[in-house]
Amino acid sequence: MTGKKTITRRDFIKTLSCSLGTIGLASTPCYLKLAALPGAVQASELPDTGTEKEVMFYKKRADLKIECSICPKKCRIADLERGYCGNKENRGGIYYSLVHSLPCAAHIDPIEKKPLFHYLPSTTAFSIAAAGCNFECRFCQNWRIAQYRPEQIESTFMSPDDIVRLALQKKAPTIAYTYTEPVVFYGYMYDCAKQGRRKGVGSVMISNGYINEEPLLELCKYLTAVKIDLKAFTEDFYRDYCSGELEPVLNTLKVLKRIGMWFEIVVLIIPTLNDSPDEIRRMSSWIAANLGPDVPLHFSRFHPMYKIKNLPPTPLQTLETCHRIAQTAGLRYVYLGNVAGHPAESTYCPKCTKTVIQRIGYSIMKNSITDGTCSYCGQPIAGVWQQPGNLL
Repeated sequence: MTGKKTITRRDFIKTLSCSLGTIGLASTPCYLKLAALPGAVQASELPDTGTEKEVMFYKKRADLKIECSICPKKCRIADLERGYCGNKENRGGIYYSLVHSLPCAAHIDPIEKKPLFHYLPSTTAFSIAAAGCNFECRFCQNWRIAQYRPEQIESTFMSPDDIVRLALQKKAPTIAYTYTEPVVFYGYMYDCAKQGRRKGVGSVMISNGYINEEPLLELCKYLTAVKIDLKAFTEDFYRDYCSGELEPVLNTLKVLKRIGMWFEIVVLIIPTLNDSPDEIRRMSSWIAANLGPDVPLHFSRFHPMYKIKNLPPTPLQTLETCHRIAQTAGLRYVYLGNVAGHPAESTYCPKCTKTVIQRIGYSIMKNSITDGTCSYCGQPIAGVWQQPGNLL
């Protein structure tokens, strides 16, 4: 290795701790690339740290081929080749992750930024990401890390123990796996979440929901909440703009409901592509019928990004129409995102209609929820309002 000097984990943790203490919570971009930290090195330049770990869910086939079982793409991969996500490689019939313990981004975020509005409001999440994705969304906000391979991005070795230790040190009750698609760094997320549970730290997956049921069920043993990006409600949109499928995402949502995992849904409303009233009506009705009225649904404003720069930001009127349709379908907690100061950022009691959580952007101005109920009328408000007591 030439031109760069590696640092020890202890030195790196000290450096990261100092950096995380000084960066702003609403900085741009929305993550801190570890390249910004002294001593960060390319993943391909790291010494042998033992980070290349065998993937948890895959099947061995003939002629040293393997079939990945983590996500619905079910990539069949020949020896010395990689799957769609680009961060796992078949080596002699054994499938290895190339990003375990190699985050490319880390940041302390308000939990409201995920967004999770019904999960430990006013707390922070230690947010991490590793390179790769199993979608290619044409509107990806974090494409510089999600759409690149590990060797193209600066990463730094941080073990699950390091991640949990930092979360505790920064008094973040939750680790968030976010920015890129955590399903493609499944093993790292799983090990961090499992270690976090031992230490009383929660874990939330911020995901596109494109994951098979078996790995999802295994992972949820150690998660405390999930946020799913529902890209649209048509197969055409998923195929043409995400290189994915809708049905597996709907199945993920139904599994989360069935096992009692707290989750929230976000839909980025893109003008002319997924904003028709009919589509929003069908989506909202499906959510109400299959997931129930208490699932928070966030409609977020689109801004031109990545490969879709020819469309304008979402008109506020369109977002408000989506909000009205979802409420008419019977959903109790409907929000608008990326419109700071709008009344639809706040949470209202479905019984007495009073404001129980007032938000402006990521800031909580008022919280009138007591023991999970409206402090005005006693109506239960669905959510996770205290750190789950079954972590340790």
